[in-house]
Amino acid sequence: MSDSIYKIIDLVGSSPKSWEDAATQAIEKAAGSLRDLRIAEVQKLDIKIEDGKPAQFRTNLRVSFKYQD
Repeated sequence: MSDSIYKIIDLVGSSPKSWEDAATQAIEKAAGSLRDLRIAEVQKLDIKIEDGKPAQFRTNLRVSFKYQD
């Protein structure tokens, strides 16, 4: 069995619906150009406020993917 090497990157997703949707958007977008995504860890949640109301939910993720030979 060979050793595995993983790269870790930070992503920020945003959505007017929810933090979960923001995370999903970020992961799905990253999956379009990165292969073998493994783990996404939520680092931070925040909300952009406009006119006293939530306008955008933002989810900061740390995502790992496996290096390919």
